[in-house]
Amino acid sequence: MKKALVVCCYPSILAGLYVIRLHSYLLFHSSVEIFSVCVAFAIFMIVWNSRRFMQNDYLLFIGIAYLFIGALDMIHMLAYTGMGVFQGYGTNLPTQLWISARYMESLSLLVAPFFLKRRLNINLTILIYGSVFTLLILSIFYWGVFPICFDEQVGLTIFKEVSELLIIGILLVSLILLMRQRSKFDPKVLNFVSWSIGLTMASELMFTMYTGPYEAANMF
Repeated sequence: MKKALVVCCYPSILAGLYVIRLHSYLLFHSSVEIFSVCVAFAIFMIVWNSRRFMQNDYLLFIGIAYLFIGALDMIHMLAYTGMGVFQGYGTNLPTQLWISARYMESLSLLVAPFFLKRRLNINLTILIYGSVFTLLILSIFYWGVFPICFDEQVGLTIFKEVSELLIIGILLVSLILLMRQRSKFDPKVLNFVSWSIGLTMASELMFTMYTGPYEAANMF
């Protein structure tokens, strides 16, 4: 009964988001991004508080990674075109932040299966992610050396489009590595993680198709 109720809620949620999108794309985008950021932070909080009971460090590594992925996504939301938080950057800024977060996410999922059999150095992992996060922010906001992802005249750059395809490839490899270790997961957990990676691949494909921040492909 509860499962059927949850399934029935999905169309209502999607319909509600579409109505919000018709009213204000910025409100729609912020709502979706806030939800995803909350999920990312929740992953970290749940995993961190249950780390002593885990049989391997796969989820612990993922949890630490999503703390920083969520932080990048939050800045991406604030930097989105029309929000007015960061003046003078245009559409390129949120696109750079988005691709940075997706690289971090895909590479984290690629590396995570190695911690099914290896112990994780928590302090070192946090230090590495904190350093990478800081370098990405500096390269985008201050040094200006991060590759251009969106040109206001032509739309998506070759770097952005190639990056999305590369990210899809990395996610595919991470999914294959995950399935090879399926015996180490509860079937329900494996199913959720697999679907998450698969849907992320589908969303990345959609992000190769838009020419503006408010288009339908971006919404999907």
